[in-house]
Amino acid sequence: MRRSVLLAGAALVVTSSLAMAQPEDLLPDIFNEPAQPAPAPTPTPAATQRPQQPTAPGGQPSVQQAPGVSAPVVQDIPSVTSPGSFADIELPEDFPTLEELEEMEESEINELLGLRPKFDVPPAARRSLSRVGVIASSEGGFPSRSLARQPAALVQAAMEGTRGPLVSRWGHILLRRALASRMDAPEGMDPAEFAALRAGLLARMGEAGLARALVQDVDGSNFTPALTDAAFDAYLATGDLLGVCPIARLHPDHREGGDWILSQAICDAYLGEARAAERRLNRALGTGEAEEIDVRLAQRFAGAAGEGGRGVTIEWDGVDAMTPWRHALARALGVELPEGLMGSASREYDLSDATIPAVPIVRRVQAAEFAAARGVLSAQAMVDLFSRLYGSDDVTAGDRAPAVTLREAYVAGDPAARLAAMRALWGDDASYGHMVLTAYAAARMPVNDAVEDAAGELIASMLTAGLDANAMRWANQVEEGSLGWALLAVADPAGGQVSDGALGDFVSDDDSEDYRKSRFLLAGLAGLGRLDPETIAEYSDDLGIDLQRQSAWSQRISQAGRYRNQALVALLAGVGMQGEGWHRMTARHLYHIVSALNAAGLEAEARMIAAEAVARG
Repeated sequence: MRRSVLLAGAALVVTSSLAMAQPEDLLPDIFNEPAQPAPAPTPTPAATQRPQQPTAPGGQPSVQQAPGVSAPVVQDIPSVTSPGSFADIELPEDFPTLEELEEMEESEINELLGLRPKFDVPPAARRSLSRVGVIASSEGGFPSRSLARQPAALVQAAMEGTRGPLVSRWGHILLRRALASRMDAPEGMDPAEFAALRAGLLARMGEAGLARALVQDVDGSNFTPALTDAAFDAYLATGDLLGVCPIARLHPDHREGGDWILSQAICDAYLGEARAAERRLNRALGTGEAEEIDVRLAQRFAGAAGEGGRGVTIEWDGVDAMTPWRHALARALGVELPEGLMGSASREYDLSDATIPAVPIVRRVQAAEFAAARGVLSAQAMVDLFSRLYGSDDVTAGDRAPAVTLREAYVAGDPAARLAAMRALWGDDASYGHMVLTAYAAARMPVNDAVEDAAGELIASMLTAGLDANAMRWANQVEEGSLGWALLAVADPAGGQVSDGALGDFVSDDDSEDYRKSRFLLAGLAGLGRLDPETIAEYSDDLGIDLQRQSAWSQRISQAGRYRNQALVALLAGVGMQGEGWHRMTARHLYHIVSALNAAGLEAEARMIAAEAVARG
C-alpha cells in the first residue's frame, strides 16, 4: 500500500514537471478541435425570470439532483489538506528533484516508476505460440505435431542434455532441421519455454542465425527469462546488437549483469535517448558494473547513433580473455581484435566469424573451414564465400591464393591438375572442411584409372554434400576392401548385402587407431541391415565391441525409431553424438543411431552419417 501511494505521488510530480516543460503548441486550433456543425436556427424564447439557485449552508451553491437520480450528479472536490491526500506523501530520500526529472528520458522515468509496456505489437498482429519455428513441414521440416504427445520431461532432457558440438556434420544438419521445424510444444510444457530450449541449443551448436530467426517468431510480450537469455546469446553471436532492444524495453528485469546493462544503454541511444544512454554507460564505468573495455566498446557503438558522436579509444592492453560481448561489438564496429586474444579464444568464435557479413573476407574464409566441417556452412555457401574472395580487390595475392586454387579444381583442363588442386586444398591432414568445399569439383571428375588412387578421397568429398548418385559412378572402379568401397557400401541408396570376405579385406588393411574405421563400418552396415547376424557377431568379437548392449538412451531412441517419430529420433541422436571429434564416438552409439534413423524413415541421413564416420574415423 505504501508503495502504491508513493508511485501515485511520483506520477503526479512527474506529470506536473513534464507539463511545465511542454513547448508551445504551434498548430492552429482547427487541427486541435474537431469542426462542429453549425447549429440550426431556433426561435428566440420569450424572456423568463431565472429562478434563484438554492444555496447550501456556508453560502456555496447546492447541486440539484436530476429527476430519478438519488445521488448528486457532481461531488465536492476534496480539500488538499484532507486525510490521505497527496500532501501527506513522503518521497524516498533519493527520489529525483523536479530539475532532474525534467532532464530524464522517457525510459528512465518508466524505470523509476516501475512502468513499462506489456505489448510491443497491436492486438490484431499478435501471433499464437503454437507451431513456432522457421521451416514448415511443406518446406522440409518435420510434422508440427511430432513432439506434441511426447513426454515433456524427455524432450526437455534431450535438448538440455546436448551441451556441446556434435562429432558428425550430418548429425548437426539433422538436429538443426528438427530444432528449426515449426512444431507444437509437448503437452505440459510452456510453448515459450519450448522455444527457449530450441533456440538455446541452436546457439550452442553455432547456429545463431537460426536461433535468432526462431526467437523472432515469438512476440516480445510472451518472452520468458529463459527465452530472453537464448535471444540475447543469438543476437550477440550474429553481431545484431540492436535486435535485442524490443525485449530489453519490455523485460528489463529478465537478465542481470554488465552486458545487459550496456545493451540497454545502447538501445536508449538508438531510440533517441542519448542522455539516458550516456548516464547508464557512465554509471556502469564508475561503479564497476562492467569492465572498462566492455563499456568503451558500448560507448563507441552508442555514439554511432548520434550525429558524429564522440571519439572513444579502444585499448586492449590488459584484456586477457575474449567474451561474446567483446567479439560481437568489435565485429560490428570494425575494430581489429588482437591476434593473441583470438588465438587463445574458443573455436566457437570461428562459427560467428564465418557468418557475420561485417567480418573481413580473409578472416571469414579462414573461419569457414571449421564451420563447414561442423555443419554450419554448406558446400554451396563455401564456394560462394571463396568466390567473393576471388573477386575482391582489397586482398593481397597471397590471401587470394586459396580461391585461385579452388578455381583450378573446377576449370583446369587436365583431370590430374584438378585433382592436384583439390589435394592442395585438403592438405596433409585431409581437412574435412575443405572436402566440403570441393564436393562439386569432385563430382565433376572423370571415373578412370588415372585418378583411381584418389577414389576414396573424391568419394568422401562428394558425400559431404550428399552427392551419392555421383559417388556411385565409382562403384565398378574401386577395389573391393578399399576406403572407396567401404564408403559406397554404406552410402549406396540401393542397399544390398555386404559379403564377409569384402569386409574382412577392409579390416585387414585398416591402419586407423584401434581399428576405428573398421568398427564404424561394421556399426554402419549393421544399422542399415546390410550384414547377416553371423557376420555381425563374428566381427564384433574380432573388433572387441558389443553392438547389442542396451542403455536407457538406446532403448528410447530405438523405440522412437520403431514408432517412426523422426523429430524425436533426431533429438536423441544429438544426445548420442556429442563430442569434439570422432574419437569421442563409439561404434555402439553409431549403430543405435543409424538403426533408429533407418527405422524412422530417415534412411538417407543414416547412410550419410555412417559414411562420414568411416571417412573421418
